[in-house]
Amino acid sequence: MGTAAAAVAVGALSGTRAHAAAPEAVDEIDPMIGAVTTGADTACGKTFPGPVTPFGMVQLGPDTVSGGDNGSGYSADMTTIEGFSFTHMGGVGCYGDLGNLQVMPQTGPLVTGRDAAKSPFAKSSEVARAGYYAVTLDRYRVRAELTAAARAGILRFTFQDAGTGRIKVDLSRRVGFDGTHSVAQHLKQVDAHTVEGWMRCDRLGGGWICGNGPYYTVHFSLQFQQPIRTLGVWEGDRVDNDVREWTTVATDSGFFVELPVRAGQQVLVKSGISFSSVDGARANREREISGWDFDGTARAARKKWADAIAKVSVTGGTADQRTIFATALYHTMIDPRVVSDVNSGDRYGRRTIFSGWDVFRSEFPLLSIIDDQVVSDQINTLMELTRTGAVRGLAKWELLGIDTNTMLGDPAVNVIAEAVTKGIKGFDAEAAYKMCRDVALGPAERSNRNDFANWHKLGYAVETSLSTTVENSYSDFALARMAEKLGHRDDAAKLRATAKNYRNVFNHDVGWFRGRNADGSWMDANSGCIESNPEQQGWFVPHDVPGLIELAGGRQKFIDRLNGIFERTPPEQMMKWNENYNHSNEPVHQMPFMFTYAGAPWLTQKWSRYVCDNAYRTGPNGLAGNDDCGQMSAWYVFAAAGFYPVSPVSGVYVLGSPIFSSTAFRTSRNRTFTIKREGDGIYVQSAQLNGRGLDRAWITHDEVMSGGTLTMRMGAEPNKAWGSDPKNAPPA
Repeated sequence: MGTAAAAVAVGALSGTRAHAAAPEAVDEIDPMIGAVTTGADTACGKTFPGPVTPFGMVQLGPDTVSGGDNGSGYSADMTTIEGFSFTHMGGVGCYGDLGNLQVMPQTGPLVTGRDAAKSPFAKSSEVARAGYYAVTLDRYRVRAELTAAARAGILRFTFQDAGTGRIKVDLSRRVGFDGTHSVAQHLKQVDAHTVEGWMRCDRLGGGWICGNGPYYTVHFSLQFQQPIRTLGVWEGDRVDNDVREWTTVATDSGFFVELPVRAGQQVLVKSGISFSSVDGARANREREISGWDFDGTARAARKKWADAIAKVSVTGGTADQRTIFATALYHTMIDPRVVSDVNSGDRYGRRTIFSGWDVFRSEFPLLSIIDDQVVSDQINTLMELTRTGAVRGLAKWELLGIDTNTMLGDPAVNVIAEAVTKGIKGFDAEAAYKMCRDVALGPAERSNRNDFANWHKLGYAVETSLSTTVENSYSDFALARMAEKLGHRDDAAKLRATAKNYRNVFNHDVGWFRGRNADGSWMDANSGCIESNPEQQGWFVPHDVPGLIELAGGRQKFIDRLNGIFERTPPEQMMKWNENYNHSNEPVHQMPFMFTYAGAPWLTQKWSRYVCDNAYRTGPNGLAGNDDCGQMSAWYVFAAAGFYPVSPVSGVYVLGSPIFSSTAFRTSRNRTFTIKREGDGIYVQSAQLNGRGLDRAWITHDEVMSGGTLTMRMGAEPNKAWGSDPKNAPPA
């Protein structure tokens, strides 16, 4: 075996299973699913394939690009690598941010420029698994391996040739649109092995541009296994080989360490990071990766993932279906990531990256079942930002301590109200209610609700009229449920009334929803929506489907209209952005499960399975749209299991068509709820809940959390009698 082949083999085996037995669920995770940033009609996952632990701060991984609409900084269709950075954003639907502390091995002459120094690589040399990534850099003949703990990461570089090895650390690099960079950098060599410092980032340096951009500082404590013999810095074209402490405001800067290497020698580098202090970064490194056991760290990361995804276990299905499911579950456990240091003393785990408009629909409902501590942590984080004045109202799309004000609606209200109504503890419910009430009812100076004035004056929004009106209507319903739970009856009555404001943007002359101007006139069919059209957006009335059925002209007209959208979306369109059932984006995600409210649960079974089969695949192109911080993946977890929260705050799950023979949810109450599928086919013939016949095509959150078994007997033809009786319809 040659040196290059040996290096690849080492990477393939490190920190992993060493036997050929049937794969465990953790080994079915494929971090490459969705890992492209550009695709036909904008539908692409934008996930990143590097190592991370569940909800970890360090998300260490390969970088193929820094600028452009490539939020993860990595795309599987690109063929060169810039380096490996310690922070990433995965699945975001915008120009990204982070991508800080980029490490790159080199041989030969020093090349400081990020683009000039990048290396080609063969796709066949990449290995991506839960907690581990490896690739061979052809230009430098170096095998790079990466693994991570929650707040620290470690890299192992195997140099294939003898000579001078170099580790280059780019301190200015940052993901975002062209010209993105950190705005100030500092380093200090503190001993023969350790360099510490920070990179300051703000809006002047670019980064996130969808709304407000963040300002943050990444502190690091980086250590080399071998003693540092040469430490140099660069600033643009200027290089200084004799520096021990250095501060700059350059847009292109960093440092490098050189050392002699033997052929086949391994060079290890590790670092802790912190968004608070260098002391915090050092404590994170010392606590979480205390030694130089790369393989042990990789095994620990894999074990954390094995334990995490064991919260939802499946049997049956095809190998591809199990891979899609395991990876989807994995993607739901990346954000919101922890940002507290090991020595922070925080009473809860502070979180960041709350993609609210996306994740209130499926991601947080899933977490409310299997990991309500994350939900509680997120709510405490949102409340703290409001309490300290960092955010007015409640953050819609939080990133590193600020509200980017990206997208619309009041998703934090939705998440908080859902948590309260489902009995999740660990935060001050009354204080949270007051913050939510300020958003919905004012006064205006304490609210960040979209188009607050017109909402209260006209009963509908004018700015992005249709999208904002239906989103606000759901949030008012959610808050009404929370108000009832906490005994605020007068508020609940007001909010129940405004939750029906969606009716004010239903145009009876055209028989469907339209945006509306301030003078009461109707907008055209191409206006008034965000990332959707009126035909798609009008279905977002999850809290009052009976009211929507009435507006649509009754049950049959409702069914016909909804069914027509799916029939106009052939399989070849399901992986693309389209004008009909556009699974690539969130406004339609509840639609397959709405048939049940009109007495046609067999159509929910048909179309939910259709979406599972045609909008999710293996491989880098395996997601029909941006993963949106776990939302796209959480949808699959629910639908493949056979149930879905159309209106999360209502505590009701509509039953669909389970893919697997068995799907078991280990709940936050330490109970197990199992969905069993008996027989073949996609249509439910009958069902039992805990051994008793179930005539309704829905279950409650309390039934799930109490544990038990739901058995669904399937067949090839629909049983139109089961679950269709109006008296068995899901509660409004």
